[in-house]
Amino acid sequence: MQKIPRCMSTQHPDNVQIPFFATENELGGDDEIYEAYYAFSHLGCDEQMWDCEGKEVDNYVVKKLLTKYENFFRKKRPGKDLFITPRVPNPTVERAEAKILLETLESIPRSFDAARIVFQDDIPPIFEVILPMTSSARCLDRIYRYYKDFVVGKQDKSFRNGDITVAEWIGEYKPHSINVIPLYESMEQMLNSDAITGAYLKDKDAKYQRVFLARSDPALNYGIVSAVLINKIALFRLRNLSRDSGVKILPILGVGSVPFRGNLTPHTVDRVLKEYPGVHTFTIQSAFKYDYMPEDVSAAIKRLKERHTGEPAEVDEARCMEIINKYSAEYMRQVVKLAPVINEVAKFVPRRRKRKLHIGLFGYFREVEGINLPRAISFTSALYSVGLPPELLGLNALDRKEIEFVRSVYVNFDADLRDAFKFFNKGVYLGQQCPDYFPQELKKTIRSFIDNGIESDREHNSATNQIITLLEKRSYLSLEENILRAAYLRKFLG
Repeated sequence: MQKIPRCMSTQHPDNVQIPFFATENELGGDDEIYEAYYAFSHLGCDEQMWDCEGKEVDNYVVKKLLTKYENFFRKKRPGKDLFITPRVPNPTVERAEAKILLETLESIPRSFDAARIVFQDDIPPIFEVILPMTSSARCLDRIYRYYKDFVVGKQDKSFRNGDITVAEWIGEYKPHSINVIPLYESMEQMLNSDAITGAYLKDKDAKYQRVFLARSDPALNYGIVSAVLINKIALFRLRNLSRDSGVKILPILGVGSVPFRGNLTPHTVDRVLKEYPGVHTFTIQSAFKYDYMPEDVSAAIKRLKERHTGEPAEVDEARCMEIINKYSAEYMRQVVKLAPVINEVAKFVPRRRKRKLHIGLFGYFREVEGINLPRAISFTSALYSVGLPPELLGLNALDRKEIEFVRSVYVNFDADLRDAFKFFNKGVYLGQQCPDYFPQELKKTIRSFIDNGIESDREHNSATNQIITLLEKRSYLSLEENILRAAYLRKFLG
């Protein structure tokens, strides 16, 4: 079977440190070309997600990589040893960027031609695309068929009777078909991921199918506990689909470095593997790549690549859904209260990529009192910057028995909370003199369930104290500087 990569380098802008090769604070353009080479050659990743959403798209990535780094790629062949996988806009949702999808699909045969000139073979360097916000099998099938029938299919068309075909005019189109990877991001989509994927596969002669499960957006929308439980249910259902269909399902999990978004760092690899034994591919986001020593990063990536993909554990789905519904309702209620604080701080979170990070209605897939919030990285960064890790929100809704059940399913529950608690400013939220900047009701709730004996990082507390003081005074001149200072201590932006 085709080699399936295990470590997908992504362009998520969650890093604090600016990579050494960057020409500006915000990566873009040719910096991202070098980033892909660096992820392959120095860090050991075997896949690069190429994001085609929210920015000026460079559809010449394969040609540029082969032109600049031909010697390296002659030893590590794109499409065989290393993989470039575009994430394309979803026309059903992202109408303003819909035609970027078509441009990206049209570029795949061109990338094939560039590789064939260098390698003199028929191995396609790009043969898969990722569709975000997948909500139906038809969404996937449209991309599969558009490529096959309209991109490749036009090669057999003649200009007029008796004239040559398009293929005779400009050359054959290859590859003849592509794989489409669904990315499921909402609770509804993730819990239906097996049914949607199964329906898509019914008329496909597939030996395997990759399925991408989000970890950040479910945490933003429903809280950390819900995000983990939803993923556990989805992974087990996908395992059953694999057994029933005979098609090997190979899950991808989109994890970041902060506990709220997955807690995958070079120092937590074994913990994350224990949590998600059935995941085949893990994302390697920017904080993982740039906020740790390169030797630690490459060693961790090697560990991820060498491990055996196991089986996901079966979970009590009915009990999980009871917990999710109860916990997420309280989590959402608290986030609505915090929305003004989050939105104010998020404006000063430094950007790390030249892209439009679209602002969505809270819930992204549902309306909650019409509250608008930033996307997951800025949201997480804003709360950590004021000493209130989002991992703490909503936990007061669960009683002791429910917490014990969560522990039985969410293996790293206590470890992840300990990592988050390091950056909780208990002086602000547990002290007697709390700033009026935060909702009084929320401070009382936090006091009711958090242990006063918890240890937190003093330097980080100092930075968040300064941030809160600046916000109260409406003095924003050094706010970004202090947000970065706190982020350096955490080793992630958000």
